[in-house]
Amino acid sequence: MRPFPPLDAKATKIINLLTNCSSPSHLHQIQAQLILHNLHSNTTVAHHFINASHSLRLLASALRLFNRLPKPHVFIWNSLIRAFSHNHTPFIPFSIYAHMNSKSIRPNNFTFPFLLKSLSDFKGLREGQCVHAHVVKLGQLDDIYVQNALLNLYASCGDMGLCMQVFDEMPQRDVVSWTVLITGFRSAERFDDALIAFERMQYAGVVPNHVTMVNALSACANFGALEMGVWIHDFIKTRGWELDVILGTSLIDMYGKCGRIEEGMAVFRDMKEKNVYTWNSVIKGLALAKSGEEAVRWFIQMEQEGIKADEVTLIAVLCACSHSGMVEMGRQIFNSMMNREDGFSPGVKHYACMIDLLARAGILEEAMEMMTQMPFEPTKAMWGSFLAGCRAHGNLELSEFAAKKLVELEPGNGSYYVLLSNIYAETGRWGDVVKLRRLMKEGGLTKDLGFSSIELPQENIYEL
Repeated sequence: MRPFPPLDAKATKIINLLTNCSSPSHLHQIQAQLILHNLHSNTTVAHHFINASHSLRLLASALRLFNRLPKPHVFIWNSLIRAFSHNHTPFIPFSIYAHMNSKSIRPNNFTFPFLLKSLSDFKGLREGQCVHAHVVKLGQLDDIYVQNALLNLYASCGDMGLCMQVFDEMPQRDVVSWTVLITGFRSAERFDDALIAFERMQYAGVVPNHVTMVNALSACANFGALEMGVWIHDFIKTRGWELDVILGTSLIDMYGKCGRIEEGMAVFRDMKEKNVYTWNSVIKGLALAKSGEEAVRWFIQMEQEGIKADEVTLIAVLCACSHSGMVEMGRQIFNSMMNREDGFSPGVKHYACMIDLLARAGILEEAMEMMTQMPFEPTKAMWGSFLAGCRAHGNLELSEFAAKKLVELEPGNGSYYVLLSNIYAETGRWGDVVKLRRLMKEGGLTKDLGFSSIELPQENIYEL
């Protein structure tokens, strides 16, 4: 059965009306004509009606219309699934698919990619596994678009075990297959696996695209893989790719997090288009490099060029002030947030930055006052910053208070008990040290071992 049968004059006229349809009332009139002339079973007319319904946000009407048909063609169901998947309506495509099965309408290879995409958008792992079983049963697993959709489903749901299983069983893989795998590992914060997959992609002779590179650069940034990041940058320059806003921002972020903000600034200057995320990457990179004054200068320049700062911008510039001891500038920026006319107000992270700034500078009473007066309960990060500041400036009384708060917030974390024990030892309270150590032993608490990663020249990244 052909999906697009020959059209008569009435069908042609209806299609023209649908193409120019611009209002819900007009669409309802056309729908009445479809029913009157029994044209809603025509796949070509149905396709145009679904498209018009989608553009007017009336897909529910289209679904009700085609549900009246005794056995619509699979093409109509595929068009509905595709439209609802683009509409980001949770699980409606899956219910359409279930309705297809109840009417004994056999899906084809065009059914599954958009169905699986809709499930991946809403993390429908269980439903996706049911569809996967149907794909195998119906012999559609050899289609690479279906395979890539399955990869995306499992990666989006965070199940990289199933994602790898599908990937390993694929006889052929294209750039989309590899990109989905790399993206999945990056999203799961398995950055080393993402970079291994990227290297395997090169050995397989598959040329990466822009999306591949953005995700690989993110993995490099978070794993500290500077050498790989530089290789990607060289690849981009060799291929003559334009540094669009997404790719350029990813490069700046990578250089900033790997401690090479100078190279990131060179990328920034080469970019023709920049957005708030690009500026944020520059300011964050300068903050990490402890170039506080430079970060503030770029923040001021950003506002002068008409780029409106967002929450991330202000967190980055406050961090820069904190790392560089710029207390007065930090206060000014924080106070300006309180007086903004756009309704923006400081969040938990902004307060955390200010508490860190004050604690580092030894202004402990003000930091303590801010924690007690802010509209949030103090977090572990805040008490941790406060404790670090108290210990650095020799205030054992407040150190003990902060350590006890950390123990209250996370009683199963042995590191906090060790900190409190060390504070007791510094004040000569050996009885309390013994009690605390006994409490740790009875609760089976231990301090987690720390580790660092380093990248040696011409070598891999090692964790110590």
